[in-house]
Amino acid sequence: MTLTAQQAETAFPDEVVTTAVTRLANVPGLDRPVALITLDNGHDHTRPSTFGPRGLISLDAALDEAFAAEPAAIAVTGKPFIFAVGADLSGIETLSDPSLARQIAEMGHDVFRRLTESTIPTFAFVNGAVLGGGLELALSCHYRTLSETTTAIAFPEVFLGLLPGWGGTQLLPNLVGADAAVTVIVENALNQNKMLSVARAAELGIVDKVLGSADFLEQSLLWLAKVVRGEISPARPEIDRGEAWDAAIIRARSIVDGKTKGASPGALKAVELLELARTADLETGYAAETEALAALLMDDTLRAGLYSFNLVNKRAKRPAGAPERSLARPVTKVGIVGAGLMASQLALLFVRRLKVPVVLTDVDAERIDKGVSFVHTEVDKLLERKRISPDEANRLKALVSGSLDKAAFSDADFVIEAVFEEMDVKRRVFAEVEEHVSPEAILATNTSSLSVSQMAAELKHPERVVGFHFFNPVAVLPLLEIVRGERTDDAALATAFATGKQLKKSCVLVSDAPAFVVNRLLLRFLGEVLTAVDEGTPFDVADRALEPLGLPMSPLTLMQLVGPAIALHVGETLHQAFPDRFPVSENLRRFVRAGKTAVWQWDAQGTPSVDPEVDELWERGDKPSTAEEVRQRALAAIAGEIRIMLDEGVVAEPQDIDLCLLLGAGWPFWLGGITPYLDRTGVSEKVNGKPFLAPGIASVP
Repeated sequence: MTLTAQQAETAFPDEVVTTAVTRLANVPGLDRPVALITLDNGHDHTRPSTFGPRGLISLDAALDEAFAAEPAAIAVTGKPFIFAVGADLSGIETLSDPSLARQIAEMGHDVFRRLTESTIPTFAFVNGAVLGGGLELALSCHYRTLSETTTAIAFPEVFLGLLPGWGGTQLLPNLVGADAAVTVIVENALNQNKMLSVARAAELGIVDKVLGSADFLEQSLLWLAKVVRGEISPARPEIDRGEAWDAAIIRARSIVDGKTKGASPGALKAVELLELARTADLETGYAAETEALAALLMDDTLRAGLYSFNLVNKRAKRPAGAPERSLARPVTKVGIVGAGLMASQLALLFVRRLKVPVVLTDVDAERIDKGVSFVHTEVDKLLERKRISPDEANRLKALVSGSLDKAAFSDADFVIEAVFEEMDVKRRVFAEVEEHVSPEAILATNTSSLSVSQMAAELKHPERVVGFHFFNPVAVLPLLEIVRGERTDDAALATAFATGKQLKKSCVLVSDAPAFVVNRLLLRFLGEVLTAVDEGTPFDVADRALEPLGLPMSPLTLMQLVGPAIALHVGETLHQAFPDRFPVSENLRRFVRAGKTAVWQWDAQGTPSVDPEVDELWERGDKPSTAEEVRQRALAAIAGEIRIMLDEGVVAEPQDIDLCLLLGAGWPFWLGGITPYLDRTGVSEKVNGKPFLAPGIASVP
C-alpha cells in the first residue's frame, strides 16, 4: 500500500468511505469457517458503495483479518441490493496530483490481486448492482455467484473516457474470451452504457452461478461449500488466443473508430490493453493498466466525462424549474391522436411504463389496426426475449385499443397528439379532443418545432396544454423536452414531469421557443454544413468536418435518419423566426421535391459515394472551404446560438443545454457537454467574449 489512512483522508476529505467488515461463518459440510467480508458505505441503497483510497485500505485490512483466520474460503459480498459500483468519482474528479493518480491506480491492483493470487479459494457473492471497479473486484475472485434480481452489470469506464484499470482489461478476456470482453468493455460502454442482463452475464461466463434473491447469501455459502469440497467444478472455457483474438481486436478498433472517431483516448487505450492481455502475465498487464489509468486520471477527457456523468445522474433527476410534484394529477388512462409509427411507439412506451389503458385514434380503421398491431407485435417480441412474462404480455396487449371516435378519450387524463407537423392540423385536433375530455385532462403535443402557445391559444382551457417532445427512436433516446406554453399552469406542468419520470425519461424544462433546444442546435449545425456545400465545398469534405468531435454520425447521415423533409420543415420554421441565422438551402428544397432521402449511397463493400442524381441537382458556388474551416464555422455558430438561447431563457442554465444534447442528440460523454467543450477550445470566448461556465469544467450540484 502506498497511502496511509491519514494521507488518504487528507488527499480525499470528501470520500464516502466503504467499510469492509470480516466475520467468520460456519457452513455445513466445511470443517473450517468461511471468512465473509461485507462492503457497506453506511448509506441506504440510494448511495451505492464505491472505492476511494480509504475504502481500499479498509478492504485490505479486512483481507488481513480474513487470511489470518486460515478459513476454508474467503467470500466478499455487499450491503442489500448493492455489491459495489466502482471508484468514488467525487474524489477522482478533483484529483490534480499525478503521483496520487498513480497511487490510486496501484492501490486497486494491490488489494484486488490478493484475492486472485490467494491459495485459499476466493468467492464474490454479487448480491446487487456491480459496475466498474466492483465488477473488477468480483473478477479478481476465483468464483462468482450472482443474484437473479441484479439490474446493473457493466463496465461503464469507456463511456466516461476512462478504462477498467483495476484488472478488468486483463482478467475478463482471459476468463470469457476476447470477443466477449470487447462486447462488455467497449461495445456496451459506447452503446449508451448498455447494461448486461443477469442471463447474459451467466451466458458469457462472467458468473458461475445465478441464485434467487430471497436467500441469496445462504445459497451462495452452500454452493461455496460444494466447490470447496470438490463436488462442483465450474467450467472454464479454453481461450482462443489466435484468430479469434485477432478478430475481436479488429472488431474493437472498428467500434471505437465508428463511435468516437479517435476522440476518446480511454477507448483507444482499452483496446490496446485487451490486445496485450492475450500474452501478458498479470504483473505486466497490471503495470500497463496502472500506466494507462494514471495518465487518464489526469486527462481533461476524464473531467469531461465526469461532468456528463453528473449531469445525467444528478441534474437530470432534479429538473430545473419543475413545479412541486404534489401538484401532479394521476394518469389512469392515456389517449393518443394518430396511429403512425411515432404514435405507435408512444403507445408502447405508455402502456409498458404506466400500465394503464391506452387508446389510439386516427382517420380510418386500417391505420388504427396497424398501430395497435405494432404494439402487440412489439409486446410479443419482449415475451420472446423473456423480458416480460406471458401474463404481463397478455395484460399489456389487453390495455391497448383503437377507436375512430375521439369520444373514447372521455375518461382519459392525458392525451398526446402525434399527427402531421402542421399548426392548423394540430389546432384542429386539440379543438376536437377538448370537446370530449374533462377540463383537467392534460393535452400534450409531440411537436418538434411548432409553438405550444399558438397551438393552445383558441382552446377553452389553454392552461392544460404542454409540449411533450420525444426523440426517435422513442424506446432508446432518454430525453424528453417538456415545453411550457405562455398559459400552461403548474398543475399541467407537474403532471407532465411526473408522467415523464414514470416513462423513465430524463426531462428538461424548455420555454416555448422555435424548435426548442435539440432541433434548434442540430439545424444550426446542419445549416452551416449545407451552406458550405452550397458555396462549393465537396460533400465529403463538409460531411467529415465534424469527425474530430467523435459525434455518433455525420450531419448528412443524421439528415438521412431524421428525414430530409422533416429537416426542411423544421428549418423553415426556424427561418421564419430567425431569418438571419437560419437560411433555408434552395438545394435542400430541390432535394426534397425530387423525393431524395439521402446524399450518400453505398456499394456492396460498404464504400459511400455521392448519389449521382443528388450531385447533378445540387447547384454549387465557387467558394469551397476546408474541413477545418467548416468545423470552426459550425462551432462558432453553435456557440453564438447557445448564448442567444440562454439570454432568451429557453432553458435555465448552460447545463440544461448540455443535458439535452447528451441525451437527445448523442453528444459524446467524453467531450463533457457542448458548453464546456466550447469553453475548453476557446470558441466561447472568441464568439461571445466569455465562457459559458466557470473556469474549468464545473461540477453539477
